[in-house]
Amino acid sequence: MQKYILRSFLPAVMLLATIPAWAAEREIPVKDMVTMADFGAHTCIPCKMMEPILEKLTHDYQGRAAIVFIDVWQDVAAADQFGIRTIPTQVFYGKDGKEVYRHQGFLAEKDIVAKLKEMGVVEPEGR
Repeated sequence: MQKYILRSFLPAVMLLATIPAWAAEREIPVKDMVTMADFGAHTCIPCKMMEPILEKLTHDYQGRAAIVFIDVWQDVAAADQFGIRTIPTQVFYGKDGKEVYRHQGFLAEKDIVAKLKEMGVVEPEGR
């Protein structure tokens, strides 16, 4: 299992919207929490298209799942460490920290929600 330690809120690593401050000191994947890590770049067109989706899901799933974005053009070591060859790439980890699913390219909100649900994450009310 590969892990990436976030030590601070550096420009190379952006935790979206409402990820709590405790996530900055945890490993990716976040311990005991389903984690979706999106590896992309702030200047990549499909990555930009996913940004509002990730922000919404970060808010909707707060406390249920960790949604993390890592800009691999600014943090090349992360790309190597996580085996990222194409961006965007989304990597889903189970509560046990093991990789469950990997997708390359744009991933629609409904598909992310379906994968989180398949992994046992309870959907927010009103969804």
